[in-house]
Amino acid sequence: MFQYEVVQDGLTVEELLRTKWRLGKKLVHELRMAKAVMYEDDTPVLWNDKLKEGTLLKFVFEVPSSSYVPTAKCEVPIQYEDEHCIIVSKPKGMATHPNDIWDRDTCMNHVLAHIKANGGDYAEHVHRLDRGTKGLLLVAKHPIAKSIFDRMIEEKSIIRTYEAEVQGIVRQDHGTINEPIGKDRHHATRRVVSKTGQHAITHYEVVKRLKYTSIVHLVLETGRTHQIRVHMAHLGHPIVGDTMYNARKTAKDDYELHAIQLEFEHPFLNKVFTVKDQRAIH
Repeated sequence: MFQYEVVQDGLTVEELLRTKWRLGKKLVHELRMAKAVMYEDDTPVLWNDKLKEGTLLKFVFEVPSSSYVPTAKCEVPIQYEDEHCIIVSKPKGMATHPNDIWDRDTCMNHVLAHIKANGGDYAEHVHRLDRGTKGLLLVAKHPIAKSIFDRMIEEKSIIRTYEAEVQGIVRQDHGTINEPIGKDRHHATRRVVSKTGQHAITHYEVVKRLKYTSIVHLVLETGRTHQIRVHMAHLGHPIVGDTMYNARKTAKDDYELHAIQLEFEHPFLNKVFTVKDQRAIH
């Protein structure tokens, strides 16, 4: 269950779900059949009633259980939480979600442990981070939020900012890499810039130049596998330590890529949120 405050005079429930939130037909039908939308006093709302600004609606519906096996306790840092979503800081070396039934120490296993400890059963990631990438991960806490956040990711209205240390001195202060990315035919997990690949756009800005490396902030328009790693290597500045993409090996034998910020207009709270992960590289 959650509450929503109407912010527009004359809006109907039908318009809220179909036009403002743009939910799919199946989900809207399920909510209608379940009589899921009520006033504060539990009176059902007629779907074509014109509502006044400030009206509080209650959404009461059955939320399915997520299939992840929860860990004994949640050991990933929580950066933000409300009744619709949770934003956690995924550690480096941890997968976002399980890839088989034996994989039970992923970020989503930990998140579900937190959800269950607080009386919930549903947690689904909206995007994903590579195992070697640390930082902010957005997780939906009910199916309506999942549907809306999925659409926002597709429409690029959730701005995801990353920080990386790359080899060499990046001369341009900022730029855009617009190069399609596909699988490398000679390597099972590596990706390459390829004319037949998927459309991919990365924006970058240099925030600091060191003696032999540069610190850059990057914003994704698309979310392709290894996108930042491939694009920066294509630019001639692979991420420090990213040997898969021809960077020099480091003492740590890994690379530093950090999802440092998420910015979006919260669809239920009607205000712009900026959540930052303070554990930046520099």
